[in-house]
Amino acid sequence: MSSAVKIFQGRFGRVALLDMDAPLVGHAHHHCHILIKAGGADSAFRVRGERAPLSDDTAVLVNAWEHHAYEHEGPPDARTLILALYIEPGWLAELQRSLALSGHPRFFPEPCVRLTAATRKMVEEFVLELWWDDEVSPGRLEDLLFNLIIAVVESYSGWRDLASLLKSKPPVAMDPRIRQAIALMRRDLARELDVDGLALATGLSRAHFFTLFQRDTRVTPLVYANVLRFEAAVQRLTQTSESVGDVAHGLGFSAPSHFSRFFRAHLGITPSDYRRKVNLFEPPRGPRSDLI
Repeated sequence: MSSAVKIFQGRFGRVALLDMDAPLVGHAHHHCHILIKAGGADSAFRVRGERAPLSDDTAVLVNAWEHHAYEHEGPPDARTLILALYIEPGWLAELQRSLALSGHPRFFPEPCVRLTAATRKMVEEFVLELWWDDEVSPGRLEDLLFNLIIAVVESYSGWRDLASLLKSKPPVAMDPRIRQAIALMRRDLARELDVDGLALATGLSRAHFFTLFQRDTRVTPLVYANVLRFEAAVQRLTQTSESVGDVAHGLGFSAPSHFSRFFRAHLGITPSDYRRKVNLFEPPRGPRSDLI
């Protein structure tokens, strides 16, 4: 059974050290996502429909709102220790202005990057700091995290030149009808997704709505709804004293076991495990409203 070794959550996003022995469903994040093997068997993710290997020498890079899935490989008893970084573009922008573009869908041109020996050493030092978390301060963790991110993407993502790319190929502006649909989805996360109802509310046919939604968000309505639901679950688990059962009920799950399966399918661990293992590096804050 997959489990969490360490989880840190703060204004930087989330950093998780996950001991994985099973695949995850296809999903997405609003974060800039970096995955590095910290130990165990080689494995892989599927990003953009292609296999992206996760090994001692390669890391997997996933753009914000890019659909991906973990594909656990090897024999049944094989386990992979994964350092998973879910990075808030706003935090990176605070530290280095040009990195505000880390939320852009073309920030990572390819889903896999080769790690240098120096970067691999930084990974080992970073994991060691996480393991002995009683000794690491928020400032120390943020410094280590930022340096590791830069080491991974420095010679690869082209982030220093992405501004010129944006001028030549600016992202498509989100259709106001899709914004309205997302607002409706966010307004009642407990309601079962009704694509026909959303299409009707926005004055679109189901087919046209689906096409516009995927064009503007790069994921299906169901994947987007699951992202909103998952992030709301993380927020309630870490920033409220609600029981797991109450969190499940508040998000529209008919039973805590259904909520647990949903959470595990997206992160590999149960909601209770997340709550036990997470270390909060910031004071509680209000509900997010910037996931689009």
